[in-house]
Amino acid sequence: MVRDGFFYALGLGAVSYVLYLVTHSHVLAAVPLVLAAFFLWFFRDPPRTIPNGPGQIVSPADGMVTEAEWIETTSGSRLRLSIFLSVFDVHVNRSPVSGTVKVVEFREGKFMNAIKPESVLNNEQTLIVIDAGGYEIGMKQIAGLLARRIVCNLKPSDRVERGQRIGLIKFGSRVDVLLPAEANLKVKTGSRVRGGATVLAELPESMTSHQVTATAVVA
Repeated sequence: MVRDGFFYALGLGAVSYVLYLVTHSHVLAAVPLVLAAFFLWFFRDPPRTIPNGPGQIVSPADGMVTEAEWIETTSGSRLRLSIFLSVFDVHVNRSPVSGTVKVVEFREGKFMNAIKPESVLNNEQTLIVIDAGGYEIGMKQIAGLLARRIVCNLKPSDRVERGQRIGLIKFGSRVDVLLPAEANLKVKTGSRVRGGATVLAELPESMTSHQVTATAVVA
């Protein structure tokens, strides 16, 4: 459970108590309690079994793959996957790879519906770039129509492990992942993915031969 859920639930519990004292209405007092239960459920953080294969890139978020397309960057061609998180998905974000954080860059913006393609350019977002040794993985936490706060617990030079919790986006949102051109995609548009558990892509052995395969963990 993310601690934010407890804060919301406790606050709504207090509101329920005050409403009952003032109105003596069980119906009115029940409304904040229902909302409190929703927030406890929304901020759930279930454990995940992290894949342990070399060169595997895991999903940073729960949700549905809405786009899988090639884009051109200053570093060359990249494969971009977009994952849309509805209000019913787990909103804890996880690192797609093990490595060293190179960039953490927050940018203010709009709060358009995150499922729209233009949201990747216009919405409030945080860019994270991870050096995995031999290749880099980029990801963006993108706010949505309801999401009004992006939480990122990383800073440049931090060491992260594959599947490690790195933050969350509150309510509906989107996470984009930039993969190397050599990535062998394991999902497609419409696929449902789980943060830290679903393998999005695998890289060839030539790019990961120096890496040591980790033991699968539940985190």
